[in-house]
Amino acid sequence: MKSDLNNIYNNELPHFLNDYFNYLSTIKGCSVATIVAYTADLSLLLKFLKMYKGLAPSEKDLPLEEISINDLTLDTLKTLTLQDLYAFVSYLGKSRANGNYAKARKIASIKSLFKYLTTKAKVLNIDPTIDLESPKLGKRSPVFLTLDESKSLLDAATSRDKHSIRDHSIIALFLNCGMRLSELCSINISSIKSDTLSIIGKGNKERTIYLNKASLSAIYEYLPVRNADNEKIHVEDKDALFISGKFGRINKRTVERIVKKHIGNAGLNKAKYTPHKLRHTSATLMYKYGNVDIRSLQEILGHENISTTQIYTHVDNDKLRNAVKSNPLSDE
Repeated sequence: MKSDLNNIYNNELPHFLNDYFNYLSTIKGCSVATIVAYTADLSLLLKFLKMYKGLAPSEKDLPLEEISINDLTLDTLKTLTLQDLYAFVSYLGKSRANGNYAKARKIASIKSLFKYLTTKAKVLNIDPTIDLESPKLGKRSPVFLTLDESKSLLDAATSRDKHSIRDHSIIALFLNCGMRLSELCSINISSIKSDTLSIIGKGNKERTIYLNKASLSAIYEYLPVRNADNEKIHVEDKDALFISGKFGRINKRTVERIVKKHIGNAGLNKAKYTPHKLRHTSATLMYKYGNVDIRSLQEILGHENISTTQIYTHVDNDKLRNAVKSNPLSDE
């Protein structure tokens, strides 16, 4: 992922975009993945504008992806209108087959850039995106494992494979703690204190995860196996909890492969379930069986906005069924 970030700054982008990405990285604490996504979205917008507004007559026959944007200045953005932006949104749907979710993400990227340019950098006086609306999005229910499927997955990870104890510990933490993939990879042994774990979450924010009995058991069963190879572990990764077969801190792609492997071993759909879906599973099980209120669940998951957490209030059909049955007229 570091190479991805280097590629961003090695490419010839407009000066104002590089300034914006520096702001996202150093001030907002955005991850490399977020900045890479913003780069793709905003570069596409600028390439479209050059084509749409006839700013690249020498490049008019080039595919959009090959149009250069390093020569664009803030003067180009000063002429931007709401109609230009809606033309871009129309292009996304007609020429790139983007659905509403993809369009909404790109619109969010554009709004964020112009908010920075007008309110932080203060190099633009007018924000043309203020009245730019996003397409309506239908509510999507999270994909998650049932309780029985979760138990099957944990059983499947308990095999004779040489990494099975590590893999079981990884899956146990996903299912019990609801942490993100990046958070799991970043766990340090020194950050585990009694039944708490301090991690750096989304937006470079520190948060505390509380470890239940199953989580602690999985960690302490794995530690002797991990420490048996302590002399081989890379010096810079000595504090990392989860170690790869190459004796370095485990990375996200390796964890994704581990989850996919054991999902398959459990007889479940490998294409349907990912580490993020295990996070959904943990949240759903806590809400359904643990009687956890929505505010507590928000804290556990590290959601900045409670609307993100509210998707879990729509997954429990049993609660809805029981609510209807509790109507005093139900037996009449």
